[in-house]
Amino acid sequence: MSSHYATIARKTTLAVSVAIFALAVLGAFSTGFFPAFAQQPAIKPPAAAAPPDDGQWTMPAKNYASTRYSELDEINEGNVGKLQVAFTFSTGVNRGHEAAPLVVGNTMYIVTPYPNILFALDLTKPGAPMKWRYEPRPEPASQGVACCDLVNRGAAFANGRIFFNTLDGHTIAVDAASGQPVWNTKIGNINIGETITMAPLVVKDKVLVGNSGGELGVRGWVKALDANDGHVVWTAYGTGPDSDVLIGPEFKPFYDGDKGTDLGVASWPPSAWQIGGGNMWGWISYDPELDLIYHGTGNPGPWNPDLRPGDNKWTAGIFARNPDTGAARWFYQWTPHDLHDYDGINEQILLDMQWKGEPRKVLVRPDRNGYLYVLDRTTGEVLSAKPFAPVNSSKGVDLESGRLIENPEKQTGTGKVVRDICPASPGAKDWQPSAFSPRTGLLYIPHNNLCMDSEGIEVNYIAGTPYVGMNVRMKAGPGGHRGEFTAWDIANEKPVWKIDENFPAWSGALVTAGDVVFYGTMEGWFKAVSAKTGKLLWQFRTSSGIIGQPIAYRGPDGHEYVAILSGVGGWSGAIVAGDLDPRDATAALGFVNAMKDLKDVTNTGGTLYVFRLP
Repeated sequence: MSSHYATIARKTTLAVSVAIFALAVLGAFSTGFFPAFAQQPAIKPPAAAAPPDDGQWTMPAKNYASTRYSELDEINEGNVGKLQVAFTFSTGVNRGHEAAPLVVGNTMYIVTPYPNILFALDLTKPGAPMKWRYEPRPEPASQGVACCDLVNRGAAFANGRIFFNTLDGHTIAVDAASGQPVWNTKIGNINIGETITMAPLVVKDKVLVGNSGGELGVRGWVKALDANDGHVVWTAYGTGPDSDVLIGPEFKPFYDGDKGTDLGVASWPPSAWQIGGGNMWGWISYDPELDLIYHGTGNPGPWNPDLRPGDNKWTAGIFARNPDTGAARWFYQWTPHDLHDYDGINEQILLDMQWKGEPRKVLVRPDRNGYLYVLDRTTGEVLSAKPFAPVNSSKGVDLESGRLIENPEKQTGTGKVVRDICPASPGAKDWQPSAFSPRTGLLYIPHNNLCMDSEGIEVNYIAGTPYVGMNVRMKAGPGGHRGEFTAWDIANEKPVWKIDENFPAWSGALVTAGDVVFYGTMEGWFKAVSAKTGKLLWQFRTSSGIIGQPIAYRGPDGHEYVAILSGVGGWSGAIVAGDLDPRDATAALGFVNAMKDLKDVTNTGGTLYVFRLP
């Protein structure tokens, strides 16, 4: 054979080999041979709810779909280990810092725990000096009725204004450029124990806000305020007659158990709904295409279930509503007749995906009761409910009726001590929000591994005082660790990897297009792990425990930055923030019993940390 033909033969053989290899790779992808993270799954947030990343971070959840995903990829798996501090900023407040910073243009905005100071930092100058500060000076008495530390979960930006809430029940609009207040509306009453800790969400021309106070017999609500002048446009209560809950002709729940007239009254003992909780202090998502907002409702009050027989609607559930009128479209109750303080206020991530071969608009929710729910967000139908943490308080979810299947052995009541209930009252996951990556198809969940002993006791309602009716002692869950960070494969309904944490993973999560996941620990470590494997890639020890929400943004210099607020507290860190006695096992509604050693590893603080590559 001549050298010419030999060369052609070699090239032909090489081409065939490459083709065979390519076909093998394609076959591996189609058969699922590669791990889930190696695929490019057709799971993505709706485009209208998660527009292309402009490098800013204008609301705590990043977008209306609540993905907490950044498309920035300068910081990636290969170089994240080189991260270093770009600048820091002390807030001067030593309580639990749960908020996400905002970045709008060349300015960063931070809202602190009580006294709820709003700071603006100039990102164009070295060290990001303060441009202005706004001090709303909330009522000092609000500190005495706050359930679980003096936290604030953040602000929102829209149309040149920063919107945020104060502990004493005010929603405030501030001019983003000058720091001057535009309007200030009082919507809560601290005299009955009502406070506000949640981050607002701005949808069209409405500022959406809910109240806290379920442990003080406060009746829950969500209000829509006019973004222009602050007047209340509508109020939707979490309990009571249909007219108060804004249930009318548009209301079409999927399950028969949620159909009927005035169930928010009939499912309670007489008048108990008036002090029955159902507060909305967590997260709201919005689908612009369907024009629906989605928000959870908190636990019923008091905790002792013997004092409130019935399903206690519309607590511990989720509503879909029209944002313009508040009219309810559908409702689903995660935990009917809640026995264990399983508030339904957690985040809901909006995604479009193939489910069992059919295209579905879904809502994904890791709930406090321990189940990772996938719902059809157009109807409220439960498509999946799998435990993502140890659960023995229930035995699953009946997909036919949608109801949680209770475990009779873990039912509490007056004078009845029940031990080793899992999850404990803070749930398998409390308020701390997850993050979703369309690159991996995985949901990244910071959560708890806690169980508890409970005993129901008699309690009487007195306005502005605790209305709980339960003695609780929390403890570490199976394995002895108190927290976990889980990557969950939504399509295949299972975890891909898990990281055990000594304390509850009480910070929010952030995932980026660089395939890096960020979260903080209560000891004060800020961690970066591989979105694919969970491998620890980098960590930095901050001055206090972290319970804040990390963000990523593009700075004025064009580079990617990552930011987090450090400052231990919240319900989990109340032993440190409130300087509680570790010998009192029932302090902080029983959480202190599980956190006796937290004082040994961290101190109070309040510092912003911002990182970038060298």
